[in-house]
Amino acid sequence: MAATERVPVLMTTAEKKRISSKAQKAGVSVGEFLRRAAASFSPEDDNEALAGLLAQVEKSTAAAGQAIDDALAHVEASNRRIALMEAKARRAA
Repeated sequence: MAATERVPVLMTTAEKKRISSKAQKAGVSVGEFLRRAAASFSPEDDNEALAGLLAQVEKSTAAAGQAIDDALAHVEASNRRIALMEAKARRAA
């Protein structure tokens, strides 16, 4: 199918160089490269991936919070044992 419509796209010089380089490596024109990129873009897929990442972040954050709570409880118990041992040593001295 022959292209018959124009879509002007403004971009920085750096963006144009990057896209041109990618198109050249793919062996296609910049226009074909952009058409293929636009055709393969699916924001729904991005949203699903993002939702999955967010769920994983929430899960790992909860686990990290629990690990911190456990560590603080361990330190507190250790501090109590040390205080008892010090008090016992003072009484013995």
